[in-house]
Amino acid sequence: MIQIGTHTLRNRVALAPMSGLSDAPFRQLVWELGAGYVVSEMVSGRLDLWDTEKSRRRREQVPGVSPVVMQLAGSEPLKLAETARRHVGEGVDIIDLNFGCPAKKVCSKAAGSALLNDEQLMSSIIAAVVAAVPVPVTVKTRTGWSPAERKPVTIARLVEDAGAAALVLHGRTRACRFKGAAEYDSVAAAKAEIRVPVFANGDIDTASKAHEVISRTGVDGVMIGRAAVGAPWLLAVINGAPEPGLAEKLRIMRRHLEFMHVFYGHYLGVRVARKHFSNYLKNLSLGSLVGCFNRIESAEQQLDWLDAQSEFLKLQLA
Repeated sequence: MIQIGTHTLRNRVALAPMSGLSDAPFRQLVWELGAGYVVSEMVSGRLDLWDTEKSRRRREQVPGVSPVVMQLAGSEPLKLAETARRHVGEGVDIIDLNFGCPAKKVCSKAAGSALLNDEQLMSSIIAAVVAAVPVPVTVKTRTGWSPAERKPVTIARLVEDAGAAALVLHGRTRACRFKGAAEYDSVAAAKAEIRVPVFANGDIDTASKAHEVISRTGVDGVMIGRAAVGAPWLLAVINGAPEPGLAEKLRIMRRHLEFMHVFYGHYLGVRVARKHFSNYLKNLSLGSLVGCFNRIESAEQQLDWLDAQSEFLKLQLA
């Protein structure tokens, strides 16, 4: 079993933090389906944004999930340390630091993967947060700023030396964003250099790919991001569960729909659901139905529509 600080994970398959996607309803669903741990959406390390509606939603914890993992982004060590203390005071079990987000709006504030250009600042942030909180601090980052500046071993040593309890390494540079193949050799090199748990991230979209990556790199676990959107059962399948049949997938989709309506309220929940159901329907080769679902304006009608489609599909396959 994987140990992060004092926390023993129930398995080695984790859900990645994804802005606008890994919200509380999605984390609840993936946790119930059997993930080893789930990470919040990225939250700003600025305390002046603590009480905004966006921050409050992203800080929302899911009952029954353990450990509670909150990801922070920022570039000022003392401010991140203070924000981390506030989160721990609210019951967070693990603080995750984002040094990997490639988005321009994040990097323009010298946060996310921009910190790959400033190793000293990255180290200072990790050390400050580690010193500030009594819980484990983990890091999610990339293999370097650009293909010409890959430095997975340097990054791994820096992360461990600064006191982090685990490393999640996305097998691409910031410049690559999500294009090209993930660099599993870079991940393997990083894993070979440090003792703390290492999770591989990037391009892991099937159970067979997950097992191949673990075997090839020697990592302790895998973190699944985009591949879980529209297929939240993937993490359980990687962990050995059978691929769910259509009826079970439709049941999972309905449960997710209910979670979104409850968490966001009916008006906003209907709109958030459209994003997820576009992925669900395409995953089931039902992309032609996306437009129909997106025109539905009430929570009750969304549930009724899904129930009707479920009955039709079951009859078609009977």
